[in-house]
Amino acid sequence: MNIRNYNVFFHTHTISGIIITVLLYVIFFAGSFSFFKNEIDNWQKNTPVDRSLQEHADYKALTDTLDARYGLYGRDVTFYFQQDKRSIYFSLSPSKDTLNPKAAERPYASIDLKTKDIRNYKESYSLGEFLYRLHFLAPVNSLGKFGFPLGYYIAGGVAFLFLFALITGVLVHWQKIVSNFYLFRPWEKLKTVWTDLHTALGVISFPYLFVFAVTGAYFLISYPLFTQPTVKYQFGEKTEIVDSIMGYKVNEYPFGGVPLPKEKTDLGYYVADALQKWGAATTISSVRLLDYGDRNMHVVIEGQAPKTSSFNGKAKIVYQAADGQVTERRDPTVRSSYRDVVNNLMYILHFGKFGGYGTKILYFLLGISGCVVIISGVMIWLVGRDKKHIPEKKRKFNTWLVHIYLAICLSMYPVTAASFIAVKLYPDGGQNYIYRFYFWTWLAVATLLLLFRRNHDKMNRDCLLAGSIIGICIPIVNGLVSGNWIWVSYRNGFHDILLIDIFWLFTAISTFICWWLVLRRQRLKLRALAN
Repeated sequence: MNIRNYNVFFHTHTISGIIITVLLYVIFFAGSFSFFKNEIDNWQKNTPVDRSLQEHADYKALTDTLDARYGLYGRDVTFYFQQDKRSIYFSLSPSKDTLNPKAAERPYASIDLKTKDIRNYKESYSLGEFLYRLHFLAPVNSLGKFGFPLGYYIAGGVAFLFLFALITGVLVHWQKIVSNFYLFRPWEKLKTVWTDLHTALGVISFPYLFVFAVTGAYFLISYPLFTQPTVKYQFGEKTEIVDSIMGYKVNEYPFGGVPLPKEKTDLGYYVADALQKWGAATTISSVRLLDYGDRNMHVVIEGQAPKTSSFNGKAKIVYQAADGQVTERRDPTVRSSYRDVVNNLMYILHFGKFGGYGTKILYFLLGISGCVVIISGVMIWLVGRDKKHIPEKKRKFNTWLVHIYLAICLSMYPVTAASFIAVKLYPDGGQNYIYRFYFWTWLAVATLLLLFRRNHDKMNRDCLLAGSIIGICIPIVNGLVSGNWIWVSYRNGFHDILLIDIFWLFTAISTFICWWLVLRRQRLKLRALAN
C-alpha cells in the first residue's frame, strides 16, 4: 500500500472512530447486557421461568381475562410469546363493534400466565428491557416530539460509521496484521500498550464486530427508511406497499357483525393443532386473532423450528375459525423466501439466538472486548497527540475531550451495577423509576469523575473498584430481598436467577483483579521513578 492510501485510510479510521466513540461504547456496553434480557427481568421480579406455563398454558382463561377487561369482540388480538419468560405481551386493535364502550382503546401490555396480572408497558418495564432499548438509543426518542424516531436514526448512523471504521482499520493494519496479533508488550510505554491491546483485541473480535455492524446498520437504517415521515416521500403514504416489501402485511377480512359460538374462539385448540402439524418441538412465537368472536374470525399462528433441526425454519398457519379450515400453511421444513431468510438470519446473528447460555456468555465477552477496543483507540488517539510540537490549547482540548469520553463511558459499569440493586429493592418501579435512577446516577457519577478525577488512570481505577464492590453486593441483596441465595436457586432449579447472581459474582471478582493489577503497575512505576 502506498503512503498516500495508507494516510487516507488511517485518518478516515481515526476520525470516524473518534466521532462515534461515546455512542458506540454505550451501544456495545448496554447491548452486551441485553443478551441476558429475559434472565435479568426474571431476576428483578423474582419470577423464575416455568416452561410448562407456556407449553400447557390455559389459553381460554387468558382470552377470557382480556375479554372481561377490554371486550375483545371485533378486535384484532396479538400475543407475543417471549422465550424463557412467564409473561407475554399482547396488543389490541380498536374494536369494530361500536357498542363496546372501550372500543377505541388500543392497549399494549403484558399478562402473567401464572397470576393473570395485567400491566401496561410502562408498569411492566424492567431493567432488561431498558438495557436492550438503550443499546439502540431508544430513550432518545422520548426527549422531544421530533416526529420521527431520532434515537434509531442516530444509532443507525453510528452502526454505519462503525462498519466504515472496521474496514479502514483492517486496511491500515493489513500488512502487519499477523505479526502484530502475537505482539503484546505490557511493560513498554503507554502508547505501545494501548496499540498492542487495540490491535490484538480488534483482530480477535473483528468477525463478531463486523457482524454486529452489518446487522445493526441493517435494522437501524432500514427501519427509518420504511417509517414515517419518509414513507410519504417514497411511497405516497401507501403503507400497504411498505408492509408488503418488509413482510409485515397481514390479510384483512371483512367484519361480519355476527358473533361466533364461544367454543369456536378457543385459542388452545388452534395452538394444539398447529403444534401437532409442525411437531411439539416447534416454538410458538406469536398468535394473532383477527376479528375476535366474529363469524369472519381468523387465527394466525407463527412459530420457529428448533435450531437443532432447522437454523432458519419459520412456520405459519392460518385458520378460519367458523369451520376450522386451514387457509394458509407453511411448515418449518419448507424453504422460506429470500426476504424471510435475510430478516430472520439478521435477527438470529445479531441476538445470538442460535445457541444457549454458552453463546450468550461468548457474545457478552466479545461485546465487552469491543468496549475495550473503543477505549484503547481513544487512548491511542490522545497519546499520539500529546506531543510538545502541538500547541498547548489543542493539547488541553484533546485531554479534556478524552476526560469527558472516559467519564461517560467508564461510569456505565458502576451505574449499571447500582441499577441492579435499585430494581431489586423496588422491582415494580416501572419505566419512570428506572429512567430517573439510571440517567441521574449516570450524570452524577460522570460529573464527579470530571470534577474530582481529572486523571484518566484514576477514573479507570475508581470505576473498576466501585463497580466491583457494588457487583459483589448484587447476589447478597438478592438473597436478602427474595431469599433466593445462590445455593437456594441452584437447589430449586432457578437457572435464570442463578445465572445473574453468578454472572455478577464473576464479573465483580474479575474487575477487582483488574483494579488491583492496574494499581500495582502504577505503584511499581512510581517507585521506579522515585529511585
